[in-house]
Amino acid sequence: MPALPTQIAHCVDPDPAGPAVAHPCSLRALPVSPRRRAGLIALLASAFTGGARADLVALVAASRGSVLPVGTFNPLGSPRFAFRGSGFVVDDGNLLVTNAHVLPDPATLPVPQMAVLLPAPATASGPASDGREVRRATVLSVDRLRDLALLRLEGTPLPAMSLAESNSVREGLSVALIGYPIGGVLGFSPVTHRGIVASITTMALPSMTARQLDERMVSRLREGPLEVYQLDATAYPGNSGGPLLDVNTGKVVGVINMVLVRSTRESALSNPTGISYAIPVRFVRQLLEVPR
Repeated sequence: MPALPTQIAHCVDPDPAGPAVAHPCSLRALPVSPRRRAGLIALLASAFTGGARADLVALVAASRGSVLPVGTFNPLGSPRFAFRGSGFVVDDGNLLVTNAHVLPDPATLPVPQMAVLLPAPATASGPASDGREVRRATVLSVDRLRDLALLRLEGTPLPAMSLAESNSVREGLSVALIGYPIGGVLGFSPVTHRGIVASITTMALPSMTARQLDERMVSRLREGPLEVYQLDATAYPGNSGGPLLDVNTGKVVGVINMVLVRSTRESALSNPTGISYAIPVRFVRQLLEVPR
């Protein structure tokens, strides 16, 4: 934290003869007592450290029941639940957003049953037990151009995450990403990483075959390069489809979908770049508006 000056720039002219008038270009320096200076140092320290940590702790706790492992389910398989990525609950509590690339190949036959794994129930001796409920899911909508998919979950509604306004993100915004990196290798517990939106940029659109092009896809191709958020934050395989959250509001501002790798896919684990990408939340809103 930079050294605090012994004087504070005051933007309001304290003229006792008249009302206070703002003077943004004519700042008046006022002396600061040692006692007041100590109080200001404590206040700034709290703003830079403790307060931010407390907000993030609360955000992670509130999100645990809404960010879920996504995969396929085969009651005769081993394992029965095959992890493919992360996802998060939105809207009425029975809709889940993830990446389109988390879904199995559409040509796979028989068509795999999509499912999510619910958080383990809490126990008196620890945070979770081994019993986990598998919820079956149905694919409702897919936007392969923007790498998004919307699924409907069976059963009672789950806690839904709030979506931020489409124009709420600025470069430098403090964000957190939650998901299930490295799948179930270390157990299905949500992991949180923190960073910033380093850049709002564009990426090249994927090449399409003639069979993949339809009227809707052609219309989207005419929109030009896809806007994405480049993050100064580390994501790993398994984070795909997880939410990107505004640390200050707790709302979803994007969906994690890519990580920059140096050479091979394995290097994403052994030598991560710390550069990840997310799809802006406005495309999630558009997906939710598609008739279904």
